[in-house]
Amino acid sequence: MKAQRSEIFGRMVSFLNLDSDGLRRAVLESILEAREFTVASLHEMVSRRLDVSKKAIASMIGYICSRLGILHVNKKSYRLPTSYILREEYADIARSVLAGL
Repeated sequence: MKAQRSEIFGRMVSFLNLDSDGLRRAVLESILEAREFTVASLHEMVSRRLDVSKKAIASMIGYICSRLGILHVNKKSYRLPTSYILREEYADIARSVLAGL
């Protein structure tokens, strides 16, 4: 389990090192703040700080979900939007990466 945490830590560092305009940092900080969110709610939070489209936020969520693996996807009904939940075991890693960079 410890090797998996260090791998996710390394991926998060690489993810944030590629951040040229502050969008990745803003998205990750908003995810930490919200814990459970939808694309629309995260877009609302991030758009207070940056001018960004909903498509860009959806794309960033998909990337974080698939590459970093720190989100749990929950689809309660086919009519409701997909909700994403930050996995508690990785919240401390995200905080330490954001504090270190």
